[in-house]
Amino acid sequence: MKIIKSIEAARSFIEDRNIANAGELSQNSVSSKYNDSVDEILQNVRMKGDQALIEYTNQFDRVDITKIQLNHEDISNGAKNISNELFDALKVSSKRIYEFAKRTMPSSWFDPVTGLGESVVPMQKVGLYVPGGTATYPSTVLMSSMIAKAVGVPEIILCTPPKINGMPDDSILAAAQIAGIDKVYCIGGAQAIAAMAYGTQTIPKVDKICGPGNIFVTLAKKKVFGEVGIDGLFGPTETVVIADEIARPEFCAADMLAQAEHDELAFPVLITTSENILNNVEIELNRQLENLDRNQIAKESINNNCALILVDNVEMCVELSNLIAPEHVCLNIQNPNDWVKQIINAGAIFVGDYSAEVMGDYIAGPSHTLPTFGTSRYSSYLGAQQFIKYMPIIGLDNETVKELIPTAMIISEHEGLTGHRESARIRL
Repeated sequence: MKIIKSIEAARSFIEDRNIANAGELSQNSVSSKYNDSVDEILQNVRMKGDQALIEYTNQFDRVDITKIQLNHEDISNGAKNISNELFDALKVSSKRIYEFAKRTMPSSWFDPVTGLGESVVPMQKVGLYVPGGTATYPSTVLMSSMIAKAVGVPEIILCTPPKINGMPDDSILAAAQIAGIDKVYCIGGAQAIAAMAYGTQTIPKVDKICGPGNIFVTLAKKKVFGEVGIDGLFGPTETVVIADEIARPEFCAADMLAQAEHDELAFPVLITTSENILNNVEIELNRQLENLDRNQIAKESINNNCALILVDNVEMCVELSNLIAPEHVCLNIQNPNDWVKQIINAGAIFVGDYSAEVMGDYIAGPSHTLPTFGTSRYSSYLGAQQFIKYMPIIGLDNETVKELIPTAMIISEHEGLTGHRESARIRL
């Protein structure tokens, strides 16, 4: 855990991290064994299809799968195995995600006076990836699929790794059932990304792949981009808690630990104007750590990546947060709404003590799939805009065209494109 008590030292700390992030997934910085392994997986899946998927599932997941695609009965039976309490919670979450996405969906438009408009249409086939690993993520199923449903994507498929019994976790199947996902495949890792990008005998090629994963999944998404669309490249989770003297230290620490328990590389940061808050948050972090089931993972994150930063005022807190451009920003300060517009780089903003980041993870409504690695400088959360395409409409009347043709001819003549010029001139 780093304790930083000057704005200059904080800027230096952030700059060093940003430089490290910039190269995290570059060809030069990623170990050649990862790149070479992913290249081999992509090539084999492209060439051998389902056979390669079965072989890689056996090699990496230690599972001999008998079938790649689950049928309706498999999904239904899995969903029945979870508690009614969890099933109902997932349904409430799915409804809020769907309703939020509906409210953010843009509309097509056309202005007959100018002859201009825009057609907004959903993508036709989307592939979702939900990782396995050390935790289970039914929430991630909903945070992607319910948005695609709200937008009107006609076909949604899901790839997720099997457990030792050859099936995904029951909660994943329950979430898929609630979301009405068309097809579920027991395939994980880079091989799942390859299958959705290229298509196999069983898994269809999709238009876009969405979802987080480990380094192999992330590299695979990077390498197939262009063949298909992707939602982004996601690294370890990041949270910046901005706190002043009225903040609750136990809330600040709890929000930081909620991220630290995800991954040893998680990046929890406190930026505060109060030395008293800084000291008490440090105490709370150490106290609350002992109560976490995943405290070893959280300890690694806190010990190696956590920073507690003290600055003079909230303006400096906001400045440093914008430099980090984190996945989450929590405003635990007086009059937090007054500062929302000052946050210009963040995946999501959580306003006030009770808008805990955990609410965004599960139930608030917006997707918890957010930009990391400082990419919130130029990218956005997984929302309706990720599942639609915008096509301009040009329907000019004859009178308008005749007014514009001379201008089009002048520009095309200058560019030496006489075919363009003649295509305009002939309409005179």
